[in-house]
Formats: sequence, structure tokens, C-alpha cells
Amino acid sequence: MPVPDVSDALRRALLLAEQAVGLTDPNPRVGCVILAADGAELGAGHTQAAGQAHAEIMALRDAAARGHDVRGATAVVTLEPCSHHGRTPPCCDALVAAGIARVVVAIEDPNPEVAGRGLARLRAAGMAVELAEPPIGDAARELNIGFFSRMQRGRPFVRLKSAISLDGRTALPDGRSQWITGEAARTDGHAWRKRAGAVLTGIGTVLADDPRLDVRLVPTARQPLRIVLDPQGRLPADARILQPPGEARVVGPGRADLHALMAELGAQGINELHVEAGPTLSGAFIDAGLVDELLIYQSPMLVGEGRPLAALRPLASLGHARRWRLVDVVPVGPDLRLRLRPA
Repeated sequence: MPVPDVSDALRRALLLAEQAVGLTDPNPRVGCVILAADGAELGAGHTQAAGQAHAEIMALRDAAARGHDVRGATAVVTLEPCSHHGRTPPCCDALVAAGIARVVVAIEDPNPEVAGRGLARLRAAGMAVELAEPPIGDAARELNIGFFSRMQRGRPFVRLKSAISLDGRTALPDGRSQWITGEAARTDGHAWRKRAGAVLTGIGTVLADDPRLDVRLVPTARQPLRIVLDPQGRLPADARILQPPGEARVVGPGRADLHALMAELGAQGINELHVEAGPTLSGAFIDAGLVDELLIYQSPMLVGEGRPLAALRPLASLGHARRWRLVDVVPVGPDLRLRLRPA
């Protein structure tokens, strides 16, 4: 029987998995495409909200809805099919029952309850099982970098966001920081919030800016949890961060308790944590070694007087190549978006 080329199907499955951002947490974002022997697509789908169907089940349902017989077909999946009973039955069993003959997986599942067991289970059922080449696996891991962090380190992947002007200011002369960047950058920032299971800030930012910190500028099926660190109980009852949509939580750990907080959030299923905070809290996260990525928006505007870049301690060390490496630089309207990770 001919074996279809899966290169295009892997890319299509990754695009499907991207559609699961803002939907599947705490579960990973997964896409699946089912191919006939001649390479024709029989069915496709991505993982739904927690407790609902996984990508493989959605693809099988799609194939059935199209009237296709999937016996002998190839299933292309961006993450190893699950082999354990969670909120849903094992996807391995569904693929075996459907008569799938071959499974191509972008990357193994880091969940200790799966971690190779799914692949072994499929092979034991007589299926041909293959792992994709690293570039696809790297992309699948990047899409689920928070899930990998939680499974392997027991804590979320922490992304710290800031915006700076061309002359290195992080706030206007009156202290406002919301308008350093343009509309396109603000929309892009909401897309990164959408990725997160939780958005965290400090009481100083809430008292100064009264932010909502929800996702408004891009569509989303789920709002991230909003967390305010408020050790002294100063949060006003009418603060906008406490208002719908979504839920908010007020916690009071001191600087030394950030590691414990990250472990707690990991145990609660938070894969990615998006931090938008002032210099003190941002510096505390950096000093604790908890920041996995800096998300920086560079505006072309000149502010003049205002809070200088040096006041935001994490950004003051960006020039040290020993500490940070540049991941990418992307134009976002008139601004630039930079992502950096520890070297």
C-alpha cells in the first residue's frame, strides 16, 4: 500500500493546533490530520476545551462526517496521542478502533502519564509509528512551551512583557505607560495574553493604571486568570481588574515566595504566565531566575522626560549577551516586538 508524504499534513496540523490557543488550557494545543493512501485529506481537527474531544477524535469525527472510511489511513498528530484515562478516554484506543494503520507524531508528550507510552501502545497494536523531523517537533514544542514547562519543571513558562520608547522610557512624564506603543502593538500584546493561563501584575501597577488585563482586542474563547500580588491588602474593591470578564485572584506573597507561587500555579494547571508589572516586581522575577522570556515592544516615539529604561531593572541588562539571546524581532505597526530568552 502506498505511504503518503506527510510534510504538508504536518504543517496543516500545526496550523490547526494554533487554533486551539485560548481554548484548551490546561491541556496542550494539538492538531490532527488523517490522510488516505494517495495523500488526500480524509479528516482534520484540533483539541477542544478541557474535558471535550482531543484532536484525534475531532479528526475522526470530521472524516466520518465527510463519509470517509479511515481504515488503513495515516494519522498525522502534532503531539503523541494520549494513552491514559483523564477527562476523556485514551486517543490511542480510538485510533486503533478506527483501523488507522500509520501514525506520524511531531513530538512525544512530556506528560509522565504518557511520555512514550502512547507510541508504544500504538506499536503494540500493529501500527507503523514515526516521529517527525526536528524542525516540526520544535514548532510543536514551541506552541506548547508552557505545557512542557509545567510537565517537566512543575511551573508555568513565565513571559514578562514591557514597552519602551525610542529614547529608552517605559512611561510618559505623568507616569502612564499604556500609550508608549501604538494600536497594532497593543493588539499583539493581547494575543500574547490570550496564550496565557494567567496574567499577573503587582498592586503598584493596579493603583497607578487601574488596568483590566483581560483579552479584548483579539477574539478568545477563554479569559486568562488575572492575579494581583498585594501583600498589604491595598487593592480597591472597585478596581477594574476585579470586574468581568474572567476571574481574578488576589494573593499576598512577598518577594521570597515567588518560587512557591509558581509551583502552586503549576499545580493548578497554569501553563503560561504572562507578567505585566512595574520595575520592582519585574526585577524580583528576574532576580529569582523565573523569567523564561522577555517580550518587549520598542516604540519609535521620543518621550523625553519620563521613567527611564534603567529604572526597569530587567531591561537594563539586555545588552549582556551572556544573559539574554534574541529569539526574534518582528515589526508590529510602527513598533518593533522583540523576544529574548536567557542565554
